[in-house]
Amino acid sequence: MADDSYKTIKQIAEGYYTEKRSRFISYAIPVQTVDEVKELLEAYRKKYYDARHICWAYMLGSERAVFRANDDGEPSSTAGKPILGQINSNELTDILILVVRYFGGIELGTSGLIVAYRSAAADAIANAEIIECTVDEDITVIFEYPHLNSIMRIIKEDNPTILSQQFDMDCKMTLRIRKGEAERLKTRLLKVETAYLEEE
Repeated sequence: MADDSYKTIKQIAEGYYTEKRSRFISYAIPVQTVDEVKELLEAYRKKYYDARHICWAYMLGSERAVFRANDDGEPSSTAGKPILGQINSNELTDILILVVRYFGGIELGTSGLIVAYRSAAADAIANAEIIECTVDEDITVIFEYPHLNSIMRIIKEDNPTILSQQFDMDCKMTLRIRKGEAERLKTRLLKVETAYLEEE
């Protein structure tokens, strides 16, 4: 996969797994920030207040560098890690997966728990719509009005998204384009007379 794209999920998906009367209800949820993760965990804890455990893992950012896993009282590495493992093997990010466990009265043992949490997480991912997103860069170009046509021609050819534009004696446009294509666009814009880029 290109380094200016990443995979995430489109909307919340549910999964389910049952083993020896223990029920594992899983949710894969698209998230952007750690604060969002905290709010969601709180909401699901309230919703499933009677569950024995709510174990989870998340991964954030296009670089997939921000992540955490939590066993919520299950034996170490039997829950959070297998859930995170599923996020990793599907190369997903900006995702929270939580698995709600209702204990069925029979111990599953560590290997049974690992299989259960991994399977519940995998089921939620299998039911999710996976989408590919691009890592984008915003470029603001400033130029004199007579050169508007030249700038517009480049925009038509390179096809960035126009975020904002103002036309005066000096014109200003903010464009968004996939990171891998940003350098080429900048080079082309700078070839237009009077044009310069505003530093972020």
